[in-house]
Amino acid sequence: MKEKISSLKTYFDEIEETNGDDECRAWLDKVFDAKLELATFVAARRGKGRATEYVGFLKGSFNFAFRFKFSDGGPDAIIRFPKPGHTATALRDEKVTNEVQVMEYLRQNTTIPIPYIHSWGLTVDSPHQFGPFIIMDYVEGVLLSKVLKRPTENDQEEMVLDPNIDNAKLNKIYHQIADYLLQLSQLTFTRIGAISKDGDTWSVTKRPLTYNMNELATVAGYPGDRFPTSPFDRASDYLKSVSREHLVHLWTQRNLADDSEIARGRFVARNRFPQLISEHCVDDAGPFILYCDDLRPSNMLVHPDTLQITAVLDFEFTNAMPAQFTYDPPWWLLLSGPELWLDRGSIEEFLALYEPRMEQFLQALEFVEGVSAGGKQNLAAPRLSTRMRDSWSSGRFWFNHAAKKGFEIDVVYWAALHKEGAGIELLDDDTRAELEPFIETKMEQLRAYNKECTARFS
Repeated sequence: MKEKISSLKTYFDEIEETNGDDECRAWLDKVFDAKLELATFVAARRGKGRATEYVGFLKGSFNFAFRFKFSDGGPDAIIRFPKPGHTATALRDEKVTNEVQVMEYLRQNTTIPIPYIHSWGLTVDSPHQFGPFIIMDYVEGVLLSKVLKRPTENDQEEMVLDPNIDNAKLNKIYHQIADYLLQLSQLTFTRIGAISKDGDTWSVTKRPLTYNMNELATVAGYPGDRFPTSPFDRASDYLKSVSREHLVHLWTQRNLADDSEIARGRFVARNRFPQLISEHCVDDAGPFILYCDDLRPSNMLVHPDTLQITAVLDFEFTNAMPAQFTYDPPWWLLLSGPELWLDRGSIEEFLALYEPRMEQFLQALEFVEGVSAGGKQNLAAPRLSTRMRDSWSSGRFWFNHAAKKGFEIDVVYWAALHKEGAGIELLDDDTRAELEPFIETKMEQLRAYNKECTARFS
């Protein structure tokens, strides 16, 4: 199976994805028609100055925003909505509520540059019930990913770190982000899930809402009633829930296997994952650390001349999580994740590119830790840089990446977690007995899916 790793790349359900795109386009038409009404709404919620100019719009993978200028001379403001079809309808209010709570908490407890929030509300509070919204200051800057990426001919080319980037430039960026991650590593909770404030006390009160859950809900046909509904008290319980999520995905998404061999490879990978929990789970009883699934250069703004980070954006999938996620070296050091290279069957190429940048980042983190310790800041032992080195050398990095990336678990398992044999022999008798019926089910699903695609797209 290892020689066919690239065939295990997980594709979205094209029908689900198209349905979501259609829903989003119809929604955008209505939002643009209400642009002037939204300007008045933003001005009223902002509470000072009238809206004098529509500046433009901003769009990302999950969110869409209008930018307006105001008569009081203050910063421009944006109103940002999660895009229906790209964020599951059932998750939109929850996503925005969680993000606002996290942004307030981070403004109180870190020096991470967070845009100022003027107002926010749920779907019921928005004009025409367009969806939950956040009204916040617009922050000047360019996307950090654009500053760091290799020059490309067009936006369709894969985004990867410029191999010729100046090391001094990269070090300046790494030192800032290392400082942010060090601060985040010290924000601990007693449970796993979304945080909220009761009086002056912050705690975990709700289930974790993750990046992967939203992907499954929008582009895999995943049943929403199979997601967890409450927080977790132990890391192992959370990881077992994730393993069940991977298995439900395996059985649910109809186009997950093009042939019986691919079906077999995915079956082994996703049934082996829970067997690896005891080996890779650390700090089972906590404390648990605030972790953002999507903290990366694509969600950071930077001054193009000084390289000072001016804002960190998009905290909607931030939760108190197993500490071991925080203990991983950043997966985004090459801008794209390792799956870009694993999908080509080239883990060796990834390692050759990634490890030098990882060492550069860890040296930046060690410098930041030294400055913090010199300032009498109490840093837990072992230090974060030491834990990151251990995560990498032990292979826990790959286990954690598979836990967080439900669309990549199969290729990660066969490239980095599987050790020897066909894998099926490592499963128990009851699980092995499910294999052939599973393959038959996936082939039946695929035939029905292909028939529906032909009718829909031909």
